[in-house]
Amino acid sequence: MWNGTVVSLHVAEAAGEPMLSIPEARAVAGKGLEGDRYFREVGSYSGRPGPRGAPAAREVTLIETEAADALRRDYGVELNPGASRRNIVTRGVPLNHLVGREFRVGEVTLRGVRLCEPCSHLEELSSRKVLPGLVHRGGLRAQILTDGVIRVGDRVEPVA
Repeated sequence: MWNGTVVSLHVAEAAGEPMLSIPEARAVAGKGLEGDRYFREVGSYSGRPGPRGAPAAREVTLIETEAADALRRDYGVELNPGASRRNIVTRGVPLNHLVGREFRVGEVTLRGVRLCEPCSHLEELSSRKVLPGLVHRGGLRAQILTDGVIRVGDRVEPVA
C-alpha cells in the first residue's frame, strides 16, 4: 500500500501561459480546477476529444516528482514543477497504477482516466528531451468526482 503527498499545485490562465504555483485550488467535478485554462475551456486541447472515443479528461493532471528526478538523472533536463504543465505534483504516488481507479487528494475524490504522455506542445515549451524522457512517466489525466479544495501537503491515497 502507498501513501503520497501533494508537493505543489499549478494553474495557467490560458493556453501557453506560464503555470502559476498556488497553495490551494478548488476542484469542481466535471469542470477542473478553478483558475485553470481547462476549467475555463481555453487550454491548448480544449474541445478536442480523447483518443479512440475515450473521455478527454482534461479536468486535472498529475505528475510524480520522481519522474522529474529521473528526467534530470537520465537526460540532464531540469524540469521545474510548473514546467511540466501538470496541475498537481505528487511524491510517493504510483500514478500509472491509478488508470481506471479512484483515489483521494485531500478531501477530493478523483478517478484516473489515462496516462498523460508528453506531447510536442510540452516539448516546444521546455526541451526536446522531455518527449523520450517522460514516455510512460508523464503523468495522469483524471476526472474530478467530488468538489472540494486541494492543498499543498494534502495526502494522496487510494480509495478502499
